[in-house]
Amino acid sequence: MMAAQSAGLPHRHVLTMPTDPSAVRTARETAEQALVEWGIGLRHPAVDPALLIVSELVTNSVRHAAELSPQVTVIYAAGEDCLAIAVHDRHPRLPRLHGPFADPTGGLATVMELTLDLGGTAVVREDSDGAGKSIWITLPL
Repeated sequence: MMAAQSAGLPHRHVLTMPTDPSAVRTARETAEQALVEWGIGLRHPAVDPALLIVSELVTNSVRHAAELSPQVTVIYAAGEDCLAIAVHDRHPRLPRLHGPFADPTGGLATVMELTLDLGGTAVVREDSDGAGKSIWITLPL
């Protein structure tokens, strides 16, 4: 399910925490630590956008999924030329990232703008039971 997207990337870290406001800071700080451990300098041009993307996606889970999803999971993965971030919660609503029904304002619009500006990709993957989803962001390094 979630592992397939990052299977080819040698660096991987998974963080699961309660879906509450403190999760945003924890997710961002964990991203910074992982990137440094993996030799990706915090001054790399993809890092600030990646940290903002993590913050926005976890904020969305806290705001919109906490009632049905007591935990949120963030997957960080990286390879030589790619950084992948996934945020998973157990709320069944699938956000629209593209097209006419995508939210033109707010966190997901920011995520999409940053992702596309960097030449990255964004997909929503529904859990096999339909009761949750992961938003996967892949950014070139």
